[in-house]
Amino acid sequence: MNVEHRYREFLPEARRVVVKIGTRVIAQPSGRPDMRPLRSLVKQVAELHRKGYEVLLVSSGAVGAGIEALGMKARPTSVPDLQMCAAVGQARLMAHYEALFGAEGIVIGQVLLTHADFQHRIRFANAKRTMEHLIRHHVIPIINENDVVADEEIKADLSLGDNDYLAALVVKLTRADLLIILSTVDGVLDSDGRRVPCIENMTEAFGWVKPAEAGGLSKGGMDSKLRAAQIATKAGCGVVIAGGRTKNVLTEIMAGHDIGTLILSSAL
Repeated sequence: MNVEHRYREFLPEARRVVVKIGTRVIAQPSGRPDMRPLRSLVKQVAELHRKGYEVLLVSSGAVGAGIEALGMKARPTSVPDLQMCAAVGQARLMAHYEALFGAEGIVIGQVLLTHADFQHRIRFANAKRTMEHLIRHHVIPIINENDVVADEEIKADLSLGDNDYLAALVVKLTRADLLIILSTVDGVLDSDGRRVPCIENMTEAFGWVKPAEAGGLSKGGMDSKLRAAQIATKAGCGVVIAGGRTKNVLTEIMAGHDIGTLILSSAL
């Protein structure tokens, strides 16, 4: 039995799981939330929650939802416009999560973070304490970047990458066992376009992908997902990158099935 199969067998034993959902997984091209995949993912998270997994959800989609709500034709480029879209869209996004998780009998809590929260010792400790308290009381944290105040992040070329980087930081903050990054593709693809079931050599993996192109609703690409995976694996956390619209993707991953791309923890 190879390393990948052995590690996948242990995935069901992960207790604390960070799930990152990209904008394009749960949004229509207009930015409006796409309720079919959103509803499916919420049901899967709810199922894992009921089984005793501690799930933290990092969700993009606020800016896109704001773009649609405000009638914009494309993602704006100015910081004030982006922050306005984030403010409008975050409220809409959370309303959907509240309704969907509420139907499952699950309480959620909104957590908005910036780079500064991870760099400032007291703010880091406060964020960690709050997150632990939510989990202890069986509340699922719904985490997003606080774009309304994060002007430097929203302007930067190396931003939180559609929350990929944020998800990796949340892994370190909460000492999660597993990070699942949901994308619009079925995992990392090699130079021939074939899904790579397992990655042990990150240098080789970076050679297969290109940095994300500007434009569109989201900021991330496979390059930013691999960079996030690199941070998480160095922290001792396993990573799976998979297609967010694959049927039962979360429950299949947590059952140890061959879904997406498994990136082995550096601790192995």
